[in-house]
This record gives sequence, C-alpha cells and structure tokens, in this order.
Amino acid sequence: MGEIFSYDFMVRALLAGLVIGLLCPAVGVFLVMRRYAFMADTLAHVSLAGVALGMILGVFPSLTTLGVTLAAAVGVERLRATGRLHGEAVLALMLSTGLALAVVLISLARGFNVDIMGYLFGSILTVGPGDLLLILAVGAVALALLSFFYKELFFISFDEECARVAGLPVDRLNMLFILLVALTVTIATRVVGILLVSALMVIPVLTAQLFSGSFRRLFWLSLVLGVTVCFWGLILSYHLGTAPGGSIVLLAAAVFVLVQLGTAAWRAWQRRRLVNGAEEGKGYLITSRRTR
Repeated sequence: MGEIFSYDFMVRALLAGLVIGLLCPAVGVFLVMRRYAFMADTLAHVSLAGVALGMILGVFPSLTTLGVTLAAAVGVERLRATGRLHGEAVLALMLSTGLALAVVLISLARGFNVDIMGYLFGSILTVGPGDLLLILAVGAVALALLSFFYKELFFISFDEECARVAGLPVDRLNMLFILLVALTVTIATRVVGILLVSALMVIPVLTAQLFSGSFRRLFWLSLVLGVTVCFWGLILSYHLGTAPGGSIVLLAAAVFVLVQLGTAAWRAWQRRRLVNGAEEGKGYLITSRRTR
C-alpha cells in the first residue's frame, strides 16, 4: 500500500477518485428519488460530442465537454418543463441526438484515437495537475451548492407540486440541479469514463437503499459507499493491472449483490424466527389447555 503513494500519478488519481466518489452519489441520490437516473447516462453520451468538438478545435477537451453538456442539460430541462414531452422521451431524444453528433464529429476528426477511448472507458491514471485542479474546483462548488440547497432539493424530489404550493422557486432549483448533474458528469468521465459514469451515480444509492430508513441516512451512506468503492477500486486496479473505471464500477456492483444477498438472508431468518415463535406459542397454548 505504501508504494502506491510514492507515485505522483497515483496520488492524483486517488484525490480525483475521492472527489468523484463523493460527488456522484450526492447527485445520484436526488436523481434516483426523482426516478430520473437515466439523465446521467444521457448527459454522459452527449459529453462525447464535447470531447470530439474539442479535438477538432484543438482546445482542452474538458472545456468543450463542459459547454456541450451544460447546453444539453439546459435543453433537457426546457423541454421537460413545457410538459409536451415526458421526461423519458426527452432523455431518449437528447441521448440519440448527442450520440449521433458525436459520431459525426469523430468522423471529421479522423476516427477514434487514444484520447477518445480514454474518455469512453476512463483514464484516471493519466489525470494531470490541470485535470485535478478542475475536478477539485468543480467538485467543491457542486458539493457546496448541494449542501446549501439540500432541504429544497429534498422537498422537490419527493413532491414537486407541494413544493410549488409552498412557494419554492421550483423551476430555478430544477435548472440548478440539472446544471450540477452536467458538471458532475463532465468531471466524472475523466475518472470512470462516459460509459460508466451513470453507474457510479446510481449503484451506491441503490445499495444504500437496501438498509437505510431515512433520506438523511441514505444520503450519507451513499457518499460513504461511493468513496469506499472508488478508493478500493483504484487499489485493486493498480495491483491487478485492470482498467480503473471498470474496476470501480464492478466493485460497486459486487457490494450491491453482497448487500442484497445479506439483507435477503436476514429477512428470511427473521420470518423463520417469527414463524417458529408463533408455532411455539401455539403449542404452548394447546398444552396448557390439555393440562387444565
């Protein structure tokens, strides 16, 4: 373990992974509660067009990715707010359009290359000082806004109409949240890749749902799980020589399966215990009546 921290690229990778491990589940909790988890996958695929655009223009891909993803997030929210299209239809429309645009731009950029593949599957071990500063800055801003508007976002996630009646600026808060999702997707693609970023937003939240009784506990437990799988996923990736993004998501999925099996076994044992207790009580009553 000690030798890992002697390499600068691993230290940068761990710092970036910890930030992403906090931010993705923090945003994902509200996405899952809104039943809008597909939003992360849509923006992740759209971000590929931003990467290709950056390659064509010869600028830093993260900047064009951020611009394209934010524009797509605003478009999704505007279309959803009109009420003419269902949320799932808007996401499907934006995903297919963004992916088609990405394919065209990539063909103009003379096909796939190492940079594109790094964004598709994650390239956390190549995170440079500039990338790390961007991830830290965006992560700090996003987490600060989430903590500041935590109660309002919680209210809207559970009952948007009631939040409107209560006087909350629902439309502006929804727009702010969608922009935070776009920011999260932009910086997370560098760590786990476009194809896996939505999994890191959703799987820790689904795992925490299995044994959390309140939203506050769900929120914090999701953050703990996100940081844990990012840290140990990177450690396993380093020792096994596997892809970091895939290792992180597979570890998160493995934790979900183990927790699911554990909770199912616990509930079965509890039911068996109740049944045995009821049978023992029934037998005791029968015996006591006979003795009378």
